[in-house]
Amino acid sequence: MKLSRPARRASLVVHAVASAAWLGLSLGLLALGITVAAGTSPAAVEGAVRCMKLFADWLLLPLALLTLASGLLLALGTPWGLARHRWVYTKFWLTLATTVATFFALRPGVNSAVAAVTAGEPLPDAGDVLFGPVVSLSAYVFMTVLSLLKPWGLTRRGRRLRERPSPGGS
Repeated sequence: MKLSRPARRASLVVHAVASAAWLGLSLGLLALGITVAAGTSPAAVEGAVRCMKLFADWLLLPLALLTLASGLLLALGTPWGLARHRWVYTKFWLTLATTVATFFALRPGVNSAVAAVTAGEPLPDAGDVLFGPVVSLSAYVFMTVLSLLKPWGLTRRGRRLRERPSPGGS
């Protein structure tokens, strides 16, 4: 499948905007997590965890899925391919892993922090609200670097496809 030029450009814009939004949202979550971990006042902690919950429930998963879907569309609809270049392959698996971690680790951690703070209890572990944003932000920055630098060259599959003579060629 090959995307037309307008479809490729539209997909690239959607992917870049969704990825940048996901990265920015993770930075915001980190700032809120630092506020929670600092524990300056109960009101600040409660406000920060409530904001984290809002971000986690309404923004994180849709952005993660949009980034994953648009990246997959670009990989499958352009000459880059999904398994031809190591940087694309690495980005795909990291995006998939961070999407799964968002759903199964970050969101439940934020939800338990909100439940504790709302009940007037102390946080079980302030590190829980810091760990997810630190890991995800690190992964997104790394994936951004991969997108810009495109390191490592072709995979074995990519080398085989490049060496294969074209069907209509001489």
